[in-house]
Amino acid sequence: MKIPLRPRKLFNYFLQGLIILAPIIITIWAATSFFNWIDSILPNFIHSLFPSFGLDRFGNPRRIPGLGFFIVILLVLFVGYISSSFIVSRLVDLFDRLLERTPGIKLIYTTLKDFFEAFAGNKRKFEKSVLVCIDAPDIWRVGFITRDDLHEFGLQEYVAVYVPQSYAFSGNLFFVKKERVRILTDTTPADAMKFAISGGVAEIEENG
Repeated sequence: MKIPLRPRKLFNYFLQGLIILAPIIITIWAATSFFNWIDSILPNFIHSLFPSFGLDRFGNPRRIPGLGFFIVILLVLFVGYISSSFIVSRLVDLFDRLLERTPGIKLIYTTLKDFFEAFAGNKRKFEKSVLVCIDAPDIWRVGFITRDDLHEFGLQEYVAVYVPQSYAFSGNLFFVKKERVRILTDTTPADAMKFAISGGVAEIEENG
């Protein structure tokens, strides 16, 4: 005779299944949503250029799954490739200066440009992970030094430290004295960021 499972045991099974399935489902959902959004751009763009081309039997722009996403990836790779040439780099610099001097657009453009370059550009800022003491002598936070010199603010012995928030794509910037900062030498910046954003539950890989 089988003994029925207790409610507490069933609840534990449910939590275990949730822990396994939730990250997988959310990741697939986010990737699929982004894929579909990119993929939906191309048919409308083609239809605006060629109204009679690529229509289905209902008269709507025909969608080819994966084509829009594939073209966007190729376009980004192509722009990255040709940007190294002399002529294109000069054109990019000219367009860059134009946007940086346009009122209104300047704020949006420079903010986004600095944000992406901080993560992936030649001016990456989140490469120096640290522990920073801000609130109390025995309380430390994971952060990243984004600037070593703050003479513009009249702070000669201070550094700028960005502290990410857990489970969010936001953070806070602090100006702190250099002696209140400890460089993390045994932890990669990626692991430090993952650990901070996950609220401390992510595993830190040991560097061999």
